[in-house]
Amino acid sequence: MSLKIVKAAAQLEKQDDFHLARLLLLLNAYDKASKNSMEGITKLAKLDFLLRYPTCLDRVLKSQTKVNSIKAAARAQPIEENEIRTIESKMIRFRYGPWDDRYRRWIGLLVAKGLVIAFLDNKTVNLKVTDVGHTVAEQLAEQSEFHQLSTRSELVVQLVGKMAATALKNYIYEIVPEITAMKWGDEISL
Repeated sequence: MSLKIVKAAAQLEKQDDFHLARLLLLLNAYDKASKNSMEGITKLAKLDFLLRYPTCLDRVLKSQTKVNSIKAAARAQPIEENEIRTIESKMIRFRYGPWDDRYRRWIGLLVAKGLVIAFLDNKTVNLKVTDVGHTVAEQLAEQSEFHQLSTRSELVVQLVGKMAATALKNYIYEIVPEITAMKWGDEISL
């Protein structure tokens, strides 16, 4: 791999736009499937972990296929080989599982752009895609650069979107047990 590619990848990681697009696609998939707001940043982080780490999503797919608890549509859209080893960006091990300290900033940017609304229900931040957000997400999904990410977002939501944040965290620890051996603050690289 050339140094030019490594530098380009590092520069992309620092750009918010890619992360905003990924989160908007994920929130849009969740919104379409559940018709409810996303309850909590922690749940968003866990779903995003599976989106960012396709090797772990593949473990979920295989785990759920074994117990026949997923629909035929999910089995029919396996994760493509070129996606298996990609990592969109790094996350760290945190006490509530995989985490990225930029979520609050990204949510603020999505809200400021009018793509998402955020509101408190007790102490939980809820997220809901706006009409403008749905339109932008659909436009992104049609672009070849984001099509796989959009499809993968829908798969993540279909497989584990109904789980509560704590149940989802526990499930991730079950299917990716090596995370539990990491120290808090360690970068996850699977």
